[in-house]
Amino acid sequence: MFRFKTILSLYLFLDKILSIFINDRKGGIRLSQHRIQAKISVEIERKYIIEETPDFLGTYPYKSIKQAYISMAPVIRIRQIGEDFILTIKGKGHIEREEFELTISQSEFEHLSKKTEGIVIHKTRYFIPYNHYTIELDIFHDYFEGLVLAEVEFSSMDDANSFIPPNWFGRDVSENPNYKNSSLAKGKRP
Repeated sequence: MFRFKTILSLYLFLDKILSIFINDRKGGIRLSQHRIQAKISVEIERKYIIEETPDFLGTYPYKSIKQAYISMAPVIRIRQIGEDFILTIKGKGHIEREEFELTISQSEFEHLSKKTEGIVIHKTRYFIPYNHYTIELDIFHDYFEGLVLAEVEFSSMDDANSFIPPNWFGRDVSENPNYKNSSLAKGKRP
């Protein structure tokens, strides 16, 4: 879990990031002047390859996602999901890792987009209920056309370790770094 010192460090780090990347000589925008909408959590998820896209996807809600990376190490990502814009810092790890998310404006997103590394990832994410979980099925576009991954988030490592995926899931690639979106942004097909 995040400790107070970690939270304070992240806050100061984001303040510095936003002031450096968004300062436009006419007066930068600083995090301390924002109405802060942030979420700090521990993300626990498993990721699977989907060999054949299910036929039933049209019955589930979906969102278009556009994301890019300001930094690969540490992972600092910007993401657009519909009309929402989010800056995320991810900790180290595979199945379990810390995550800090901050809501940003569209203009901040557009400005930060000019500072990103690698390629922009475009995907459609479907939200499929499964038992008491939600499968987030990502169908990638453009450079990664044909790649389909499913992620399932859990409230504990016990849940993650005891999870039995549906029979249409392929192999578990949760601990394979080549399937992390930050790795995909480097332009390497897994």
